[in-house]
Amino acid sequence: MSERVVVDPITRIEGHLRIEAEMNGQDIAKAYSSGTMVRGLEIILRGRDPRDAWAYAQRICGVCTLVHGIASVRSVEDALNYPIPPNAQLIRNLMIGAQYIHDHVMHFYHLHALDWVDVVSALSADPAATSQLAQQISAKTAADLGTSSWGKSSPGYFSDIQKRLKTFVDGGQLGIFANGYWGHPAYKLPPEANLMAVAHYLEALGWQREVAKLHAIFGGKNPHPNFIVGGVGSPIDLNSDSAINAKKLSQVQDLIKNMQAFVEQVYIPDTLAIAGFYKDWAQKGEGLGNFLCYGDLPYSGSSADSSDLSDLLFPRGAILNRDLSTTIHSVDLHAEGEIQEFVAHAWYDYKDGKQAGLHPYDGETKLDYDDRGGPKPPYKQLNVDDGYSWMKSPRWNSHSVEVGPLARMLLLYADSSAPAHAQAKELVDYSLTTLGLPVEGLFSTLGRTAARTLESKIVADAMQTWYDALVANIRAGDTQTFNDALWEPSSWPKQARGAGYMEAPRGALGHWIVIENEKIANYQAVVPSTWNAGPRDPSGIPGAYEAALADNTQLHDAHQPLEILRTIHSFDPCIACAVHLSDPETGEAIEIKVS
Repeated sequence: MSERVVVDPITRIEGHLRIEAEMNGQDIAKAYSSGTMVRGLEIILRGRDPRDAWAYAQRICGVCTLVHGIASVRSVEDALNYPIPPNAQLIRNLMIGAQYIHDHVMHFYHLHALDWVDVVSALSADPAATSQLAQQISAKTAADLGTSSWGKSSPGYFSDIQKRLKTFVDGGQLGIFANGYWGHPAYKLPPEANLMAVAHYLEALGWQREVAKLHAIFGGKNPHPNFIVGGVGSPIDLNSDSAINAKKLSQVQDLIKNMQAFVEQVYIPDTLAIAGFYKDWAQKGEGLGNFLCYGDLPYSGSSADSSDLSDLLFPRGAILNRDLSTTIHSVDLHAEGEIQEFVAHAWYDYKDGKQAGLHPYDGETKLDYDDRGGPKPPYKQLNVDDGYSWMKSPRWNSHSVEVGPLARMLLLYADSSAPAHAQAKELVDYSLTTLGLPVEGLFSTLGRTAARTLESKIVADAMQTWYDALVANIRAGDTQTFNDALWEPSSWPKQARGAGYMEAPRGALGHWIVIENEKIANYQAVVPSTWNAGPRDPSGIPGAYEAALADNTQLHDAHQPLEILRTIHSFDPCIACAVHLSDPETGEAIEIKVS
């Protein structure tokens, strides 16, 4: 086996991911993505009450705190043809929207920005020049988008931030900024831009604490807010202190305004400012050229039917070979031959053999580490000719596809019938013009990062539409949030199956359920990070991570593979969604002792 650059674990992500890069000089020739923990939640769900599935499935991950709950209740509702009230749809939309914005801001500042921002360089910045820079870029974006400028931008403010950072460094360690490749020649920002980004990193820590309250208002808590098959568990009674009342609705409005302000006045200006120094990354890190979106979020706020694909904020469809013309391919979640999972290079097996592909309705979760070439630790590198990951390889019509913000923005950009098409096209064109890049620049690591920022603006604006619709319904006397028509299992058919889809912040998420005699007979979750991070399929076609890393990526220093982190982090990996770990002897996952 040829020697490879190994990064294990990839840090600043959720879960455990290993990347092995086969080099041709300084260029990555091939890459291999390995999830190093096994997931077995599908097995745990068998035989349980379908109405309880969301509570288990939601614990797949603690970062995307609600997405698995939403996908799970939708799978049951799809199986039972169970309609929900319009208010329930609006509340779900608001909760999903809050998850998007919270997740994207946290990703940019706390997981991805440090791939572009040299924290230590900020110590040499001039606070007065930093203030001038921050005011300039915020004012320009405000003028272009018709918004306000960010208030925290005085020289004294940035001087205080610099002093806080210096305390970390003088103490002999960088605290939350430890273990970075500071001083790496791939960093291009001037010290003042670095100081501005560090300041906004710290601001985002406090900001995210506030916006998480929306989940607590509608779902009782965060993370893992409560849901219910048939609607939401959020009764509306303006005269009750324990229900959704006027005070709580006012809080929600304030939170939406808070989200809009941070996205427009901080997040978008920072993204464009930082991207301006890294325009070469608009030609690196895309790879596949195929994109998939399930669609999500009924846009008008008047429909409770999430199966009405014509009204979705994010349209459903697939783009192949970078084709942004009118050729948008339809996607059917129920068709047996469209979505399949393969295990040729995963540590699983199927009863029909490792070359078979299974639709999630027929999906199997049969662990097969020993027989599939699972390495005995400690090991130097993986045997990529056999199994090398605990993630399966999902495919759509045999195509390896990318899912996530870039896929959604490309679908919006290409689909003129989508409700938010005009806004998406305006934002994308504005960003490309600002950066002086062609539309082809979207197909890249930089395009993927920018897409996440721009869709945050679209979602934040849509949240105001959904909030206004909810308030209008309440004023008209409609306070229903739950439909009990099909709650009792005695009303269910003997056999049913359904697909619960949603566009999670990281991309297309689907939960497929088979119900027999009122219990779960089979359950499969195909998550965004499985689509993107999965290994090669039986034909040797790589997954999105693997293809992206082999797309015009050069390493300056194999011992400091910053370039690998930039592209992998641009996907915002959540490997915990893809894999889990438990001890087969004791059932324990991990034991932590605090002294």
